[in-house]
Amino acid sequence: MSMSGQGPSWTFLTHHARVLLKIARDPEARLRDVAQSIGITERAVQGIVADLHEAGYLTRRRVGRRNHYQLNLDHSFRYPTEAHAPVRTLVDLFASLEPGQDPPAAAEGDQTDLQPMSSPPNNASTTPVTSSP
Repeated sequence: MSMSGQGPSWTFLTHHARVLLKIARDPEARLRDVAQSIGITERAVQGIVADLHEAGYLTRRRVGRRNHYQLNLDHSFRYPTEAHAPVRTLVDLFASLEPGQDPPAAAEGDQTDLQPMSSPPNNASTTPVTSSP
């Protein structure tokens, strides 16, 4: 939470990712409902859906008075360092979890222990990163 008490000042997932995940959970969701669940305006969701459609991440089809969305989960992430991975990896990770649901517990003997930040791995460089003006 931020110092002002108005919520976090930043998050790991963008609004685009959240809209994509909401549509993955409910392909027939109304944009009004998507907006309300994410906490942004309906107009912002409309713009995000247009972005996702234009970039090939989803298609929309009119069914009666509503839209039905279909995701292209094999489309790659846009940023160069993640471009090797399909968006399916994000959707598989998050869409299967209902909001408020605890993540699955690690299996016994799982070797994914995290190292504390104060002790870098043995082969990690401890050279501080500096930037030029």
